[in-house]
Amino acid sequence: MRRSADIDALQHVLSAALGSGAPVCPLARLGHDTGSFAALDRAVFERPTLIGGGAPYHPSSPAPTPHALDELVRRAEELDVAQILVPHVRRGDDTGALRAAGFVPLATEREGVVRLTGDVDEVLRARVGAQRLQDLRRRDLALSHEATWERIPLGELDGSPWARDAFVRLHQRRAERDGGHGCLYNAEALDALAHGALADRTEMLVRRRENTVLQAGLIAMSHTGRGIYSLTQAVDHDDPAVRRDLRAATVYRLCLDARRSGLEWVHLGRGDVHHMRRLGADLFIPLDHWLRAPDLVPPEDGGAEPELSEFAAPPVTGVPVPGPARFRHVPRFDTIDLSSNTSPFLGAAGEYPHLDTTELAATYLNTISTLPGHGGVEALGPDHVLFSSGSVDGVMLLLTALTSPGERVCVTPPTFPLYAHFAHLLRLPVVEVPLYGDDLTQLDTERILAADPRVTILCDPNNPVGTRHDPEQVRDLLVRGHGLVVIDEAYVEFSENPSYAGLIGRHENLIVLRTLSKAWGLASARCGIALAQPGIIEALRRVQVPFGFTNASQHAVRDRLTNSRPVLAGVQRIRAERDRMASVLAEHPAVARVFPSETNFLFVRLHKHERVMDQLRGAGILVADTGRVIPDTCRITIGDRRANTALLEALSSAL
Repeated sequence: MRRSADIDALQHVLSAALGSGAPVCPLARLGHDTGSFAALDRAVFERPTLIGGGAPYHPSSPAPTPHALDELVRRAEELDVAQILVPHVRRGDDTGALRAAGFVPLATEREGVVRLTGDVDEVLRARVGAQRLQDLRRRDLALSHEATWERIPLGELDGSPWARDAFVRLHQRRAERDGGHGCLYNAEALDALAHGALADRTEMLVRRRENTVLQAGLIAMSHTGRGIYSLTQAVDHDDPAVRRDLRAATVYRLCLDARRSGLEWVHLGRGDVHHMRRLGADLFIPLDHWLRAPDLVPPEDGGAEPELSEFAAPPVTGVPVPGPARFRHVPRFDTIDLSSNTSPFLGAAGEYPHLDTTELAATYLNTISTLPGHGGVEALGPDHVLFSSGSVDGVMLLLTALTSPGERVCVTPPTFPLYAHFAHLLRLPVVEVPLYGDDLTQLDTERILAADPRVTILCDPNNPVGTRHDPEQVRDLLVRGHGLVVIDEAYVEFSENPSYAGLIGRHENLIVLRTLSKAWGLASARCGIALAQPGIIEALRRVQVPFGFTNASQHAVRDRLTNSRPVLAGVQRIRAERDRMASVLAEHPAVARVFPSETNFLFVRLHKHERVMDQLRGAGILVADTGRVIPDTCRITIGDRRANTALLEALSSAL
């Protein structure tokens, strides 16, 4: 329904519904869409308006080209209509022509899509959880026992007058429930659709119990042949709970039918994101109505990308976001892509990854904002988030985008060695300011500030030690330093102390790196997250390889984030086992000291270091030998009870 020819056909349907030769009506006539116009002056709300699209019969309108917009304005002048509405435009479309012509965006509901990446039940179980899936299956089974499920091609609707009459009646009742506005799914509209260009791709869905129609709706096959749009559903019941049950069962049945037919997605239409997510949707596309009226003033921002941060390196300021990443907000599930030079014969794996991770970023922020120690994260938005191929990739990105050769990078050994490694590769001098204190928690802030580094990278919780830095010293660096402070929080979920992510909105020079490889159990998905001010994220995006975050990784991340209960349970088990192992190891004769840990590992100083390491290798047990960093030490990851018992037995054998 994204082709201009389809929108033209739907405009004829709208004209038929209105009983006029042109799609002109007050905004108040658009039924459930009127909520988007609630803040408008009443005169604007009631003024005759030329509708430049087929609302409400389609999911979204393509943004008109400059030529199409000129024609729309010309037609409005011919009709002597002062107001024009282009409804339901995807926010990722090129809306420059609309802005230039004086149209004003008004945010409305999002459209949701269920992407069918495998067996329907497995897909939904990952997205909505086993209990919710069981509920959907139960509702579908109950309905299948009490009501028939029929699909009537719209071109054959003349042979089923009962279905036509029931459809019109149910939609009239729905319009009355929604506030009494005129029903645009009336008999005239349905007849125009049934005898128009879209009839061969459209079906009526009917559920009926004997001779009583319980539900009637429309679905349309996409012009690509790869998915279906759910255009409308109306239910013969006044109880909202019953209506929700029927809708949920219908979506589940549509997904099953679509997957059996080899289709890749089901479009749910527009609605509440939370409700659509509970139906299995995993793609949510923001929409705007674009309205031109004498009383409205266009916004001044022009829809531009975020301004670059002052920390962006000079070469980055002169280049755009590379290649296809410029179009990352443009969903491609319902377009025919002949731009990428890929094979059309080898399935979805032959396609490049989706680039629009806006909804996934929102999901990530929503999920971590509920975790302890993450106050302030709720104030961040998707523009503060960049996904990378692991947090290590994020380090390379930020050093590339935000530094120039010769600028200093400060690290605080003992720390993760790849910080200095990447800095050396980029010809950045490395200043080492070691941690101090008995537990290696103290930063020498005065030495760091005196070095005046472009970037200071802190690993907090620290790898390999496992301790946290003094938070007052970290804040001192943020406030007094001239450069960027990067805090790698790869292990923060195992800590009982707060994350620094909630401070992003207060500090222009703060970058927080996160990963889903550790606590979230997705090391193979290679997903890192950079959290920073939008201007920094924009700079990182300009140097990032466009397709590094694969579709498989995105699906795995989305599924894990929307079903985080096992993750949180796993973190608690690891904490408990960490504390148990710390106590046992502290009493073990092979161990000289166990450092405090707020991670999923223990940093241990050994007696007879070389002998113990040889014994562990001989027992088939791998631990990280950190003896070159701090003499006689190793880093032990917390495993399950069986692995940890094997470690203790091997340590005893080394004595």
